[in-house]
Amino acid sequence: MPHGYTNRVTRDGPVVTKSYQGPDAPARRAREARALAGLAGKLPVPPLLVPQRDGRLEMGLMPGIHGQDLIDAGQARGVLRACGATLRRIHATDPVAAGITASRQPGQVLVHGDYGPNNTLLDPAARQVTAIVDWEWAHAGDPLEDLAWCEWIVRMHHPGSVSALEEFFAAYGRRPASPGRHEAMVGRCREMLGVCQRWEPDGDAARRWRHRTQITRSWTEGQPR
Repeated sequence: MPHGYTNRVTRDGPVVTKSYQGPDAPARRAREARALAGLAGKLPVPPLLVPQRDGRLEMGLMPGIHGQDLIDAGQARGVLRACGATLRRIHATDPVAAGITASRQPGQVLVHGDYGPNNTLLDPAARQVTAIVDWEWAHAGDPLEDLAWCEWIVRMHHPGSVSALEEFFAAYGRRPASPGRHEAMVGRCREMLGVCQRWEPDGDAARRWRHRTQITRSWTEGQPR
């Protein structure tokens, strides 16, 4: 299926199969299985059909259009407004519901870990998120992580839609200070670079994330925030 990057995602009729690749694949698979099972009925997540089979998860196909496709079609403001409202719901959900039982610090919430239009499906009018996918990085943490990463997705992949981020933060209800958001973006890029270096130190993915980290570090206050 399109829009898959780290893992291999295929579809057979109403069944979507995700095969996990790279470092810590079993742990990421198990984390996503717990999240999908626990969040069913609480958030719009794919139904879990087969929790684990030969390193894969089997999930039900969800309705909707990929958020990045809708942005490319000129609906950035609607997409990001819907993403902001949905992220508020995610952060209001008890992490225990997603199978996260480790003790957490005050102020920590359920963090998706890779949140943005890249992992959301929406109705054709971009008014509502119909599905939130890819929960393999879910954890308890600072809500700033998801807020900053959604912004990063837009800045990196849809630079012409940066002004629409106003809708995202307004719908969420809070816009953290720019230095903290920028620091979180750089930190997450470094984490992804580390994952890729553990997988294939000199591979294409490591080179791509090294380049993305450099670009992200170069972003300054002079850019529209």
